[in-house]
Amino acid sequence: MTTDPQYPLTDAEASAEAARLIAEVYRPEVPATPPTAFRDTTPIPAIGTTPPVPQPESRIVPQWAAGVAVASIGVGAGITGLGCGAWLVLQGLSSVTLLGVLALVAPFAGVAAVATAIGSAISRARSASTTHIYKGTVVQRTEVTATARGMLSRAKAGR
Repeated sequence: MTTDPQYPLTDAEASAEAARLIAEVYRPEVPATPPTAFRDTTPIPAIGTTPPVPQPESRIVPQWAAGVAVASIGVGAGITGLGCGAWLVLQGLSSVTLLGVLALVAPFAGVAAVATAIGSAISRARSASTTHIYKGTVVQRTEVTATARGMLSRAKAGR
């Protein structure tokens, strides 16, 4: 037994003190960092839509991100234009007939035939005046001497 005026406690006082100590030990701690979310506890009206709540804009977009966004929009628009042009060209090519192709290619085929004829004539004119005359003795050697030995060796013709 102590002589402290708080002790001895009555049963009601001891029960109240125990409840206070337990509540103090198990109370939720305050977080060290502020919360990153906000919950609006304003009561919602039972009838009708909710009133607008101001939501201030606090984000800052870096200049490079804005530039990338504008560039990607431009690239997308350009690619769309190229795709539409290719689609139009391919639609035109899919409706081409044989007669249309022949009418388009005939002038180029004529020019190619004339160019081939001129090149052939020039080639024949150059080769008609050339005569090859070989002078001297001809020696034919048929002996083979194998000087290399082994599985991967090669045979040489004698000189």
